[in-house]
Amino acid sequence: MNTNEIEEITRIILTTLNEKESAGEPKGFMVPVGVSARHIHLTQEAVELLFGEGYHLTKKKELMGGQFAANEQCTIVGLKLRAIENVRILGPVRSFNQVEISATDAMKLGVNAPLRNSGDIKGSAPVALVGPKGALYLKEGCIVAARHIHMSPSDATAAGLKDKDVVKVKADNERGTTFENVLIRVDPSFTLEMHIDTDEANASGIKQGNTVRIL
Repeated sequence: MNTNEIEEITRIILTTLNEKESAGEPKGFMVPVGVSARHIHLTQEAVELLFGEGYHLTKKKELMGGQFAANEQCTIVGLKLRAIENVRILGPVRSFNQVEISATDAMKLGVNAPLRNSGDIKGSAPVALVGPKGALYLKEGCIVAARHIHMSPSDATAAGLKDKDVVKVKADNERGTTFENVLIRVDPSFTLEMHIDTDEANASGIKQGNTVRIL
């Protein structure tokens, strides 16, 4: 079974769950969860500084929205030379460099990474990146990514939501965690999924592929 078949089966199951309105069933739009590990977005210039002149990222795994997990990894270095090795780079290249870590990672690195939405890097934490061919110092760009939900326009319509709405989400597991301030991001290239980081997943008892519901 390939990735597209798995995604289609997941979509059908979630559609069925979201259409059920029988008495006693929890109300709310169901969303699968993706646990987002630390990762890096780079410009082409940064890629060449770290991996060599003329180098291009190579694809390991397709992700939503035209993104992909690259085969390439590098080391994040924080204050006092504290480091985290083998951090995955996501492609394609961007117009700015961004490093997304968890709050636990920030403590390990000794950096004051702010909680931000992706792309909001002004005044964020500085870090250095080390690759096989060179190193790069970023004056800003290291953040703890805020939780959010990716939706296609049809998903947003079904849920009664629009881009940049902020919602509350509940995990119906033994911990019963409720997440507030969850940003909705809508784009035709998106697959329905809520993204939380590893700290949030561990604290709430959520694993990759579990579902939550929008309240």
